[in-house]
Amino acid sequence: MNDFTKITDLTGRYDVTARTLRYYEDMGLIASTRSDDYAYRLYDETAVQRLEQILILRKLNISIKDIRRVFSTPGSEAVLEVLGMKVNDIDDEVALLHELKEIVLEFIRQIKDADFSKDSDVKLLYEKARDIESQLANVDYSGNPSNVNRLLEVTEKLEKKPDVIRKLPHFYNIFNVSNPIGAYELYREAFGVEKVSDDFGDGTHIGIEINSFFILLRQEEEPVADKYPGQACCVRFETEEDLRRAYDLLNQAGNGELHTDWGWTPLCAGVTDKYSVHWMLCV
Repeated sequence: MNDFTKITDLTGRYDVTARTLRYYEDMGLIASTRSDDYAYRLYDETAVQRLEQILILRKLNISIKDIRRVFSTPGSEAVLEVLGMKVNDIDDEVALLHELKEIVLEFIRQIKDADFSKDSDVKLLYEKARDIESQLANVDYSGNPSNVNRLLEVTEKLEKKPDVIRKLPHFYNIFNVSNPIGAYELYREAFGVEKVSDDFGDGTHIGIEINSFFILLRQEEEPVADKYPGQACCVRFETEEDLRRAYDLLNQAGNGELHTDWGWTPLCAGVTDKYSVHWMLCV
């Protein structure tokens, strides 16, 4: 395993999420492997170099579709074509920004002509601002209505659309634990999850995401088992090996049970970890 990089090390080194790496793999841009003695994804030097290339192209705002074309086409023709198209896009954006600047300057001139400085009353100033807003929304605008329409067109063209829109998880839960940092480290090792939030930056409110569940690990003084008996979550694994490894990590109190005789899954387990959170694990 010395020649491979762990997914957790890769996310930290390049400041990308595990979800992003899995997405790149699903798109056929990089490949991972697995080792008998390690349950999670590993990446060889070729995959790491490919990831670096992807990140450079994404910094240039090259789309995933074009990146796939670059990697699937031998020689340099594809990448030169894609970069040439990017130069043209930049030229168009520069022209639009210049036009946007002129539109804003024209609005500034019109506002100056309105001479708001004569009214010191904040209420009157607010009313005038509301009147101008109303004028902008109507065709009888006293200035140049084409400026308003062109402003909308220019800003719409400048707006960037991401290749992948990250959807928020469908489920939200709060686990009150005595040590959110310790719980996060345990769940990262057991499930391969990454931290998605740290609300106050002090480790008292840490957010993680597991199987479309957003879970907030909130600090609470012990004991919590009696106060929050419903702290539970179900996690599905890709392989039985992944499940058994997570089970061993969570079952430090020795109160868990493995089941192989349930018809709906070849292997499942129930375990309550040391932070009084109950987990149902299945394949």
